Amino acid sequence: MKAPRSRASERVGMLVRELRSKATMSRAKLAERADMDVSHLALIEGGKGNLTTFVLIQLATALEVSPTVFLDGLTASDLPENIKPYSEADFRRELRRRG
Repeated sequence: MKAPRSRASERVGMLVRELRSKATMSRAKLAERADMDVSHLALIEGGKGNLTTFVLIQLATALEVSPTVFLDGLTASDLPENIKPYSEADFRRELRRRG
């Protein structure tokens, strides 16, 4: 089984699955309500999908929650290892370090 894309993807996927279960909704029904393919939803729930802003809004609408529910508490450390965003202060420090 393939590992989740990142802690962020894994956390969002688990939350989608929990909210869907709480609403006693099948994966097929949520996919239909969110206007997406069931296989895409399965990838998301498994932490392997890459959610766009549009997909996040589609799922939030179908689950009747705010899209912010999916992002609450996530930080840069939850991103994949190959993505390292910098704050302005970090960016300036890195520039000074590089000379």
